[in-house]
Amino acid sequence: MDIRDLLLQVASTYDSKASTTAGIPAQDLLRAVPDRIGTVMPAGMEVEGYGGKGGATATPWIGVFNPDVTRDPKENLYLAYIFASDLESVSLTLQQGVTRLHDELKTGQKLRARLEQNAERLRRQLPNELVKNWSDRPSFQHNGWRALAYEASSVAARNYEVANMPPESALRKDLWSMAEILQRAATIEKTLWYESKHVGVEIEYVGKHIGEVDPLDGFRPKSDSDYIAEISARQQVKKRRHESLIASFGPYVADRGFKPVTTGVHPRDLVLLKGAREWLVEVKVVKSGNPTQAVREALAQLLEYRHFLYVEQNVKPSLVALFTESIGVYAKYLESHGIASVWKALDGWEGSVSAVSWGLVPER
Repeated sequence: MDIRDLLLQVASTYDSKASTTAGIPAQDLLRAVPDRIGTVMPAGMEVEGYGGKGGATATPWIGVFNPDVTRDPKENLYLAYIFASDLESVSLTLQQGVTRLHDELKTGQKLRARLEQNAERLRRQLPNELVKNWSDRPSFQHNGWRALAYEASSVAARNYEVANMPPESALRKDLWSMAEILQRAATIEKTLWYESKHVGVEIEYVGKHIGEVDPLDGFRPKSDSDYIAEISARQQVKKRRHESLIASFGPYVADRGFKPVTTGVHPRDLVLLKGAREWLVEVKVVKSGNPTQAVREALAQLLEYRHFLYVEQNVKPSLVALFTESIGVYAKYLESHGIASVWKALDGWEGSVSAVSWGLVPER
């Protein structure tokens, strides 16, 4: 199912007077959202449908989450397709979680004023070039506190009329753009936009957060065998979006005849097997639309792991770098080092010349 099909089906079947129990078509559809459109989400993003708890909500919605930011809509930032109560329109919006502030301020104008203030602060921190075409104001046609809070908490949005729903290609392009806005917004220090008081000069600190420890601190292997023993014993922290990317790529590549392996291959992200061949896969999240750092890290780690982890084996694995989005000219750069690249695109998985020749992605 496509995003467009899902939105139209919810709009045509949802009944706010019905219960949320199994057997109610729209509620069943919303519960099945991860299975219906999970594969067409931006790489590493997760999706859930919401039709209310106990009683049906007046404004059904579909949440799209960057798991490195939050998986819980009660707090922090996430994307949502929120329907107006008349089901004649739906808005793709960057939302602030409203529950924490609701617990603090309760319902009413005070809550909405704070949410609007927070949204404006956050918009000011984002590059104008990124958000200038996302200035729509959602109107959910309902006086319930939550619907009004959703309107107030919107940082950036685009409204769609159900009767004139854009084609699937446009909806996906919009979602990819909004996913980048979410990623940028999540890097802004929360105290600069969320807290009630906002004073002083806004300063961005670059580097490790307090208490953040590099898992390779003090790592000085004396030999190849020492490297293998040490690196295998160290716990490497993987971001949730990193893990979600692997989880979505695995079933896809399995359908293309490869056996994806994640168990027992640490510190490698992923190993692919097909016949007697093996592919070593390094997974990277492209941040803020800039693939440079992700490419550098993938290149270094793939060459390092192949040298040290396979030094005593007869097999020499082929190398693959897997990214959340296109890496542009860097695909040819990695190819020059014998490394294939694969990334999630609007209409599926794409890759470099070697990725196509190995059968990892279709030729386009």
